[in-house]
Amino acid sequence: MFLLILASAGAQTKEMAWLQWGGPNRNFQTEAAGLADHWPAAGPRVLWKRALGEGYSSILVENGVLYTMYGRPGAEVTLAASAATGKTIWERANPVHFQNDAADRGNGPHATPLIVGDRLFAVGVTGRLECLDKKSGKLLWTHSLWDEQKGSRLIYGYASSPLAYRDMVLLPVGGGGSAMAAFRQADGEVIWKKDTAGNAYSSPLLVNVDGIDQVVQLMASSVFAANPLNGDLAWYVKHEAPYGLNVSTPVWGPGNLLFVATGYGAGSRAIEVKRSGNSLSAKELWYSNRFGIHHGNAIRLGDTLYFSSGNGPAPFTAVDIRTGKVLWQNREFPKVTMVYADGKLIVLDEDGNLALAQVSPQGVRTLAKAPLLSNNAWTPPTLSGTKLYIRDRRSMTAVELGR
Repeated sequence: MFLLILASAGAQTKEMAWLQWGGPNRNFQTEAAGLADHWPAAGPRVLWKRALGEGYSSILVENGVLYTMYGRPGAEVTLAASAATGKTIWERANPVHFQNDAADRGNGPHATPLIVGDRLFAVGVTGRLECLDKKSGKLLWTHSLWDEQKGSRLIYGYASSPLAYRDMVLLPVGGGGSAMAAFRQADGEVIWKKDTAGNAYSSPLLVNVDGIDQVVQLMASSVFAANPLNGDLAWYVKHEAPYGLNVSTPVWGPGNLLFVATGYGAGSRAIEVKRSGNSLSAKELWYSNRFGIHHGNAIRLGDTLYFSSGNGPAPFTAVDIRTGKVLWQNREFPKVTMVYADGKLIVLDEDGNLALAQVSPQGVRTLAKAPLLSNNAWTPPTLSGTKLYIRDRRSMTAVELGR
């Protein structure tokens, strides 16, 4: 039976905040309800569309305001815009001169900002971490993760999206003694820097192992967990990628199972984490080089993982988290990013086609599909109530998905 969550008769369709990379729980799933099961032939209703520069930073939304980042020649910009109209409320531009060796992929920015209270935390492609006043864009404090903090540089630019924990912001920095770092939200003071590992492009994830909080980070050649209060290493497992191209955010779920996946033939593995007293240990449950993720996101529903596998072509794939068995593959979609709500996957493929689908361990059923974007649509969608916000490297669009 296809997964379906029925909205209650009194379900709310009001805006729901999306304050960080991956949404409310950093897993690309929300409690939104009231989504339509089908669209007209022309697609869902487009509320507005506006020009936006290059980059892959996803879109945050809170109290009628959108926040994201984009690039333009010689600068990268943090933007606040009206969720109702798309019109700019404020912008903060920093001069940036960065160019990678793959012009078709763009020069960033890549990371997604973070909202905590009245502050907005944003990280640029050259590792410039900024704390901004959310209402005005005024700079409150800043650090250079590459220069000042001596972080490991990346050929495609810094890409990790910040994570909040208590009064801190956690980020990978990379290099000797600073694999991971915590900065005080109020003033930017470095609370801790620990461990040695080369940075990658993945974002940190907060998990709880039977009552113990841990921050998990996928680096250039390993995945590790640390105590978010002081940075003490709890465990690590090797997970090497060619050129350190570990990109996708790990997926955590029931059974204390962590899924990490990489493209370029590096493969995927499930890691089981166990608690004994106040100590944690991790062991590899399975490894497979039959599938991996280039740079999209994976979503776990029940014991099944759903994601696009490979660099290209990248078939939509379902895998059993407990065994690593491939349940099915589907080539209807080019490489996708996704969000899950109301019993449905909202799927955006790299060609700019938006689709609505139901999935199960038995297969995928496409309910609706429409071309809405273009230009390497690699940024995961943002869903707030029944409003969907999507972008490519030239534009940002708001769509109504309600019944």
